[in-house]
Amino acid sequence: MSKTYYNLYDKICHPLNLWWAYKAAARGKRYQPAAAFFEYDLEKNLIEMEQELKDETYQLGGYHSFRIEKPKRRLVNAAPFRDRVLHHALMNVIEPLFERQFIFDSYANRKGKGTHAALDRCTYYLRRYKYVMHLDVRQFFPSIDHEILLSTLSRTVGDERAMGLIRKIIASGNGVQADEYDMVYFPNDDLFAKERPRGLPIGNLTSQNWANVYLNELDQYAKRSLKCHAYMRYVDDMLTFANEKDELHQRRAGIIQYLQTQRLTLHEESAQPRPSYTGVSFLGFQVFPDYRRLKPANGYAFQRRLKNLWSLCKDGELSQTDLTTRLQSWINHARYGDTWGLRSAVLSAAGVYGE
Repeated sequence: MSKTYYNLYDKICHPLNLWWAYKAAARGKRYQPAAAFFEYDLEKNLIEMEQELKDETYQLGGYHSFRIEKPKRRLVNAAPFRDRVLHHALMNVIEPLFERQFIFDSYANRKGKGTHAALDRCTYYLRRYKYVMHLDVRQFFPSIDHEILLSTLSRTVGDERAMGLIRKIIASGNGVQADEYDMVYFPNDDLFAKERPRGLPIGNLTSQNWANVYLNELDQYAKRSLKCHAYMRYVDDMLTFANEKDELHQRRAGIIQYLQTQRLTLHEESAQPRPSYTGVSFLGFQVFPDYRRLKPANGYAFQRRLKNLWSLCKDGELSQTDLTTRLQSWINHARYGDTWGLRSAVLSAAGVYGE
């Protein structure tokens, strides 16, 4: 059973915590209009935030929503900069309380983990087990049930004022993902189940952490009840490994059944065991026991994007520094696969070198 923590709210409101929260929210964004506007009168803005939090009168702003197509088609919801400072202030205090509850093989949005550590762990397991099964949650962020999430959070956060702030942030996301959700009825549901508040905004720092909290319940079930010794998760993408297909089929059935208690469903048709030597699609790569390849679609997409960026740079509409930063970011990601030939071909085709 997790430990319950009290006396958290004053730590959230503390001026030094708000200062560090601002620094984190502004990292890499200081020259964007919203961040620059907040920084212009920084001391006044932070003092106002502190007072509103102490008085419990803080009002959240609305979300700016836009779509992205890669790696999946998603509706992203961006909070105002002032609210993003608040999110960091809250996470500075409560995130460590949940971090110690997570399993070792949970890799998303955690210090010392991340995409590349997850890929290395996947390779480790592929070399040791004959079969692998990939599972992913259907419409995960739009499906997150507010009542279940609040119940889970309150088992650790015992400070009622802190929980009041958490409730306000969670409630602000009600409906923002409604168009992305296809209604699913679970056992014992009535007609009012459709009206249950659900959905977390994709893009919030709080949503990233609370997604881990929400699925940590599944992680613990998989490890303790299903005895999945080789199991890992990155957000809503899970891999489990075994030497017998029947064992993976049993785990699949158990996970599907348990997810119903969390009001979640899997993409069941794709959740099938496969031999490890055939590889598994995970985090933008096709991972095999002895090598990994970047998914072709990712390479083609970056090739198109790079040609456009290179053209903008030649026309003076994009600085050389910005181009280099974006290029290096992709190279650093792609180099975690066996992609030397791909990287050379993409850069040459775009005219970055080889002319």
